[in-house]
Amino acid sequence: MSKKSLFVFCFFYSLFSLLLFCHGTDRITPGHSIKDGETLVSDNKIFELGFFSPENSSSRYVGIRYHKIQGQAVIWVANRDKPISDTKGVFTFGEDGNLTVTDGNNISLWWSNSSVPSKDVVLFIENGGNLKISSSDNRTIHWESFKHPTDTFLPNMRVLVSSGEQKVFTSWKSASDPSPGNFSMGVDSSGALQLVMWKDSRRWWRSGYWDEHIFQGVPNMTAVANFKFGFKYFSEGPNSYFMYTPSNISELVRFHLQWDGIEKQLRWNESENKWDLLLEQPANDCEFYNFCGDFGICTESANPKCTCMEGFAPKNKEQWNQKDWSDGCVRKAELQCQGNKSTAEEDDFKELRCGKLPDFAVVHPAVSLEDCEKRCLSNCSCNAYAVVENIGCMIWIRDLIDMQNFGKAEHVLHLRLAHSEFDHKRLSTAEIALIVAAGIVFLAISVWLLWCLKRKLKVLPAATSTSLMRKNGIQISDMSKSQEYSLEMSGPADLVIEGGPVNGPDLPLFNFNSVAAATNNFSEENKLGEGGFGHVYMGMLPGGEEIAVKRLSRISGQGLEEFKNEIIVIAKLQHRNLVRLLGCCIQGEEKMLLYEYMPNKSLDFFLFDPAKQALLDWNKRFNIIEGIARGLLYLHRDSRLRIIHRDLKASNILLDEEMNPKISDFGMARIFGGNQNELNTNRVVGTYGYMSPEYAMEGLFSVKSDVYSFGVLLLEIVSGRRNTSFRLTDYVSLIGYAWELWHEDKAIELIDPLIRDSCCTNEVLKCIHVGMLCVQDSAVHRPTMSSVILMLESHSPTLPLPRQPTYTSMRASIDTSEIYLEGQENVSSNDVTVTMIVGR
Repeated sequence: MSKKSLFVFCFFYSLFSLLLFCHGTDRITPGHSIKDGETLVSDNKIFELGFFSPENSSSRYVGIRYHKIQGQAVIWVANRDKPISDTKGVFTFGEDGNLTVTDGNNISLWWSNSSVPSKDVVLFIENGGNLKISSSDNRTIHWESFKHPTDTFLPNMRVLVSSGEQKVFTSWKSASDPSPGNFSMGVDSSGALQLVMWKDSRRWWRSGYWDEHIFQGVPNMTAVANFKFGFKYFSEGPNSYFMYTPSNISELVRFHLQWDGIEKQLRWNESENKWDLLLEQPANDCEFYNFCGDFGICTESANPKCTCMEGFAPKNKEQWNQKDWSDGCVRKAELQCQGNKSTAEEDDFKELRCGKLPDFAVVHPAVSLEDCEKRCLSNCSCNAYAVVENIGCMIWIRDLIDMQNFGKAEHVLHLRLAHSEFDHKRLSTAEIALIVAAGIVFLAISVWLLWCLKRKLKVLPAATSTSLMRKNGIQISDMSKSQEYSLEMSGPADLVIEGGPVNGPDLPLFNFNSVAAATNNFSEENKLGEGGFGHVYMGMLPGGEEIAVKRLSRISGQGLEEFKNEIIVIAKLQHRNLVRLLGCCIQGEEKMLLYEYMPNKSLDFFLFDPAKQALLDWNKRFNIIEGIARGLLYLHRDSRLRIIHRDLKASNILLDEEMNPKISDFGMARIFGGNQNELNTNRVVGTYGYMSPEYAMEGLFSVKSDVYSFGVLLLEIVSGRRNTSFRLTDYVSLIGYAWELWHEDKAIELIDPLIRDSCCTNEVLKCIHVGMLCVQDSAVHRPTMSSVILMLESHSPTLPLPRQPTYTSMRASIDTSEIYLEGQENVSSNDVTVTMIVGR
């Protein structure tokens, strides 16, 4: 080959190599280098290795980041504490198998210490973002970046779990400096497995214990899809690992430990070209480690946030009253062994419910509750014990620290207290005999009174009505034949409802005379309210239990079908934010439902009454919003049946004595089958102003129909105004008015003036934002209720921008018309439930 030919060959070979690196390849062999400006790109074009400069910095680093994604988030850095000052750096895969980063003066700034015995190896970047040195057949891995992570935890990254604390991830020093910062994160396996974040050498946050399903101390973990089922702890050979795998492997998910000590779970939103925030920790004061000090419990929604456990008092009362809770609490009375007492007054345990169990538990697997208690009593240093499924017997021999309540108190902690902390009273033999005698007399009198009462109550004569109910699939138990009010909700009969057959409930049946007696013969003084269905009365059962009786009117649009539907649906449901059905009564044309009594009536009673609105401060309103959201999530996802309510509105939200919301009126509800997402109907039911566009105009309904209604209700709660109060204005509806203010960046004007000065403005604006997302025209664009709860409960969520709702004029078009009900007299459009036949 001539010199000219050799020159041409070398020129084109070099040009080809340059083009190859400029466009990115996924692997190189020993002896090759990557210069600043060249990259290694994974085969799926998701990740790339190359030189980069952080924001607001001119220093150069070698790292792995996302390829062609806005912001190109960096997930791994090689020379994080030794930057290159120019653009002449080189990343080399040496002949000895070592990776090195050198600057323009050929000074080595970083090396992998990965010498390999063979030259038959290759360096490549996997589709999951892992940089590997492996044999050419990929059977032997000599080095990988996943074993040397920086600040990011990626799917399928294995974290080796050994005994004690392991600081696996380390934050950047600042947003523009990748050198190791003040925060680290890793696994603590000294007791039950948990994730811990440290600031320098002190604990900053912890996840709570792993129970093989979730981390028990992460409040919103079950509300986030992918998060609940993504983590896995497993053993392989002599080693144990912790790993995360999303349910949808095509999604881009990462866990990022930020330089400021906030860890975020992020998911790439391809349609909106941004990262969505799923979870972040710590998200509030209570999530910071031991915020309330030793033996203190933190509840973010309470005021004050910190309380001492029962049997304990603030260590420094003056500081405690000034909301400085760092000193924690101390025992009011010493334990028996602590005081060296030689009395028989042994310590005892008091049950304490909490969401996040204390730190530093000692675990004894497969131990019964009784044995666990004995273990604790046998050790004077033991302060508490708990038995947790999939973990075992947990004992705390240190001070109880970092406890938190966050809405659901699922765990029972048995707190050890001195004998004097209990209401013990020793009874003499004479006193015991007297109590027994009194009990026998009381029992005899009770039996006699019940016998007299049974004779007075007439057995329901309307056998035809009972037969009709059984024919329609409702199992009933006659309360006139029982001495107690059974709430068993199961039965052998099957009832076919859209979505498939379900078992009909075995529901207590009250006779008409007993219900009439309970309501003082349906007197006006006992009347609580009325609607399109009829009247609601307050009543009291012979045992003293207060009830609400819903008596359907003969001309009601809700006939036997809706009556039967409500019984079938609500009797199957059990949730703190759903009203409880106690029984029913049917005699001739009389149809009645008996519910638990709600002393504060319905939400609209307060929300739309100028004289009562002030009683709903922002904390109460937000609690109501959250409660409704949790109730809907239970209906849509967590209940045994999948329920679409179809008539969610303020008058169907009842309030108990503590102003907690309970969703009611399931006459219009529909049950979905397990694989159904959407149904259509010729019979559109509900209340105008709360109906979603696809349901009102096309008869299509789904869980997103309820989300729309929830959005309207949320905006009403924030503004204190009915959606229909705008019908004679330029805005037509509250939705139109809210959008106009939102679009003009004046959303604060939507807030009810009664709470505007006292509320948390950012929290209210977040609620308005969520409401606007819920009332978007397209069901596809609306969030699910699980996402809604996450948005509401997250400290600073990243929310998508809502699209302008255009469905705001339908209400105006029907306000002056009359709607005809199938088989009923015509009624005018109003705020009560109506039924309309829609032909398509």
